[in-house]
Amino acid sequence: MMFLFERDTWQEVYDSLSKNKLRSALTMVGVWWGILLLIGLLGSAKGLENSFNRLFGDFATNSVFVWAQSTSKPFKGFQEGRQVNLTVSDAKKIEENVEGIEFVVPRNVNTALVVHSFLSGSFSVNGDYPILDQVQKKKMIQGRFINQTDIDENRKVVVISEEIYKQLFEKDAEMIGEYIQLNSMNFKVVGMFETGNGNMGPSSDIHIPFTTFQQIYNMGDEIRWMMITGKPEYDISQIESDAKLILRNLNNIHPDDTRAFGSFNLGKEFAKITGFLSGMQFLTWFVGVATLIAGVFAIGNILLITVKERTKEIGVRRALGATPYEIKRQIIVEAVSITLLAGLLGIISGGWILIALDSAFGQGAGAVIVNASVSITVVFVALLILVVLGTLIGLIPAFKATSIKPIEALREE
Repeated sequence: MMFLFERDTWQEVYDSLSKNKLRSALTMVGVWWGILLLIGLLGSAKGLENSFNRLFGDFATNSVFVWAQSTSKPFKGFQEGRQVNLTVSDAKKIEENVEGIEFVVPRNVNTALVVHSFLSGSFSVNGDYPILDQVQKKKMIQGRFINQTDIDENRKVVVISEEIYKQLFEKDAEMIGEYIQLNSMNFKVVGMFETGNGNMGPSSDIHIPFTTFQQIYNMGDEIRWMMITGKPEYDISQIESDAKLILRNLNNIHPDDTRAFGSFNLGKEFAKITGFLSGMQFLTWFVGVATLIAGVFAIGNILLITVKERTKEIGVRRALGATPYEIKRQIIVEAVSITLLAGLLGIISGGWILIALDSAFGQGAGAVIVNASVSITVVFVALLILVVLGTLIGLIPAFKATSIKPIEALREE
């Protein structure tokens, strides 16, 4: 390996490349383009993945949302079109009887006229349990989320979004401990959360304790919808089917009635997204490596031409005592050098493209590609592939160079 540190080795590589600069540059284009595609597409895929992760935030993605609708079939004396109502007891039955469930979160939502000082607006009000913060994590800016004491004591406390704060409070005004009115009832503000942090379901402008919501809106045991979260190792589609079966039995719904309960399976949709991203990464590696192989073959062909042009030079070196191993070694070093140089230029170019993508599409709340980048591991793997391919393709002209006898090489014109 000491020959790699000898000046003559690299002087010869430089002389070989500089003899025909245009040909050397065109030779490297294939490898440069392959690495550029690999880095650019992998970085873009990572940016899309980051965008989806930011959208969902700390949301429990293995979840399904279920709500009541009207029946589509008569059953047990009930007419078609009967409005079905979900209850807290329905949610408890599901939690007790469906295998694989981690959480069942009953939720309610309504609208209210919200007033603070001389400012007012109509916003959605959600009645929630503290457990919501475990499956749909709120990024609290100040204060806290609803706790169990709020539930037990039917407290009139409220957690508001950052957007509500901006509309109802003066800039930089203290809001923790302040009171706002919801439909003329005073509620104490105990927390504020960041707006747009991957919320799913009805818009979450304001959260109040579930029991307080039931009381002020006279809901009794009724709920608008529920969020069901499955354990990671369980199939959320099966949990959805089992939950709907129990709901049909509890509410006297025809077994074939598919309209009585609506649902949105977030786990299934999230699996489609992750599958798409995985497929995109696989396709990127396939296209990138295939382009690299094509580029490296082009380098091999050019080196064969170069060896042909240097036949007399190789004959002289053999006549002066150079061994076949030394000739092969020099040709392989040239092949790997060209490949690595083209690859490094491709990595740098790909990095510039990712910076441009992040600048153009990765800024603001609606960013499509967030922090488009590739890991150091990917860069090292790409370089390792280049070294391996460069070595293998360099063997072809190397063996060609040593297959000619010195006396015949010296006669070559």
